Amino acid sequence: MEKPRYRRIVLKLSGEALAGNQGFGIEHTILDSIAKQIKEVRQLDIQLALVVGGGNIWRGIAGSSQGMDRATADYMGMLATVMNALALQDSLEKNDMSTRVMSAIEMRQVAEPYIRRRAIRHMEKGRVVIFAAGTGNPYFSTDTTAALRAAEIEADVILMAKRVDGVYDSDPFTNPKAKKFLRLSHLDVLNKSLGVMDSTAASLCMDNHIPIVVFNLTQEGNIRRVIMGEEIGTYIGREPND
Repeated sequence: MEKPRYRRIVLKLSGEALAGNQGFGIEHTILDSIAKQIKEVRQLDIQLALVVGGGNIWRGIAGSSQGMDRATADYMGMLATVMNALALQDSLEKNDMSTRVMSAIEMRQVAEPYIRRRAIRHMEKGRVVIFAAGTGNPYFSTDTTAALRAAEIEADVILMAKRVDGVYDSDPFTNPKAKKFLRLSHLDVLNKSLGVMDSTAASLCMDNHIPIVVFNLTQEGNIRRVIMGEEIGTYIGREPND
């Protein structure tokens, strides 16, 4: 039987991905689809952690652009990620998976506080860990959270689940001639400003040699395909066999 390429994974989900075509809030059919794909992956004995954004509910940058204090707006965004994390937890557990939500902002009634060693132990016991509330600090995105947590738990890869099938040199939704990249280095992402993730997150991945795979979440089965090493999406980092 073919073995998975990766053993411990951070899956980054944008808040917008949970909204589906409605653009705001949470689309429960999307949640169920994600949960079923994750269940398929868990059957491969993969250790899995999720980082979810909150853009489907609130975006801190949008709030600050309208005059709100930036730190306050960012804290509100962190709370939005907790709401998404709880929705994901509910959907995963309805699909018979054991989960833990770990929040960078303490709220013991709904989530465990984030503790690195405890997170690793949960994954070793087969639980899906959902990291919520970003890093717990304003001015940092959930992309940076994914990079930071991946470094802390020594993840093999970050899977960036998007609504497009990889990284392009321009917006493929508005430019039909947009060129897709199959391979990039972290430095390419920084130098070309490709919008895969913010520069802080990309630099953190580069410094800690964490590869990133950007792929299309909307096509069911893609999470498993990436983990098994199929050449889909865009691979960012050194060559897989280096």
